[in-house]
Amino acid sequence: MRLLFTTLLFLGATLLGRAQTAPIFKLEGNALVLPAPLSFRPGTAELTAAATPALEHIKSYLDAKTYISLLRLEGHVVGDGGQALSEQRAQAVAAWLVAHGVDCHRLLPGGFGSTKPAGSTPEANTRIEVVNAALRGRPIGGLPVDGGGHPAASPCQP
Repeated sequence: MRLLFTTLLFLGATLLGRAQTAPIFKLEGNALVLPAPLSFRPGTAELTAAATPALEHIKSYLDAKTYISLLRLEGHVVGDGGQALSEQRAQAVAAWLVAHGVDCHRLLPGGFGSTKPAGSTPEANTRIEVVNAALRGRPIGGLPVDGGGHPAASPCQP
């Protein structure tokens, strides 16, 4: 009986330890690699349900990395809507994060339209990138925190 209790205690502690494992975050340069793309309804800035894992990943990243004082949300859109839609999509991501407890002052949504292509297809060039812009209040590498994009509306506005 004692052996059974000890075994169950060990298994419970092992399972509990796995449940408390911190998420793993991967960066490429200063950009956070997302587990899935941030998806929107075609031609709109309306996030789809499929975007939830990526949004939760960004929130977890900011929760775990409190020294990141500014995260740039870069909207990239090729084709219809271009610049304006890229700004609206970056703002939609920021709004979701703020609604889920992220400090609005840590987010900088901006639109890049089609100015920073990442591939040869429209799909590869229509995306949201999540980039560390400042650590502990200092811009990374002395670069402008906006990354050269057009700032969207402040995520702190209601």
